[in-house]
Amino acid sequence: MFDLTGKTALITGASRGIGEAAARIMAKYGASVVLAARSKTDIERIAKEIRNGGGKAAAVACDVASFDDVTAAVNLAKSEFGGLDILVNNAGLIDPISRLDVSDPEGWGTVIDVNVKGVYYGLRAAVPEMLKAGQGTIINISSGAATGALEGWSHYCASKAAVLSLTKCADKEFGGLGIRVMGLSPGTVATDMQVAIKASGINPVSQLDPSVHIPADWVGETIAWLSTEAGNDYCGTDCSLRDEGVRKAVGLIS
Repeated sequence: MFDLTGKTALITGASRGIGEAAARIMAKYGASVVLAARSKTDIERIAKEIRNGGGKAAAVACDVASFDDVTAAVNLAKSEFGGLDILVNNAGLIDPISRLDVSDPEGWGTVIDVNVKGVYYGLRAAVPEMLKAGQGTIINISSGAATGALEGWSHYCASKAAVLSLTKCADKEFGGLGIRVMGLSPGTVATDMQVAIKASGINPVSQLDPSVHIPADWVGETIAWLSTEAGNDYCGTDCSLRDEGVRKAVGLIS
């Protein structure tokens, strides 16, 4: 069990998958959660379910490729719950999967807008508030693609490499000022993204049997774990959920 009582967390891409799991699990551990996603339909339903279960939750329409939207989400956390303690930069895209020579420039750029600019906008909007409070935790959802190359994933690999660099830079700038910035590389997770990867038929990841993918709840539990003092060991770097030691520490395996 992780105690997040009194903390407020903003989770992007919270309408499904990892983001939804993180919101539900962090609320279970006592955090007030702000669910952000482009469409409010699903996040309003999830937030209502969390509140009906005794938790505290709010929903806000937010396209992370818009700095104004991300700023509004941070402001909602402040107005609704009194501040922002934890930011989970989770929103991300992998479509369109394509080799470089036939890739769609607009689609390639959209992935960069969401996966890279979205994380930067989250940092830019949240850090000033956290500096005022003298504390905060930012968890950027990373990937093994940050340090590897995969056919058809040039946009995704480049974006996750950039996110890892942002994690390192933010830690260097704010690590001594009470703000912990870390990445989480979950491995392959049973989400809609894996459906798109499977359908592409490109590179070895698309050939994986669905049974090898971990559940999104595992990632949500790890996000909650990193939000505690356990995250201190991963400031400025990526925590890998492929690591058996991490899985044991989180309590996912015995």
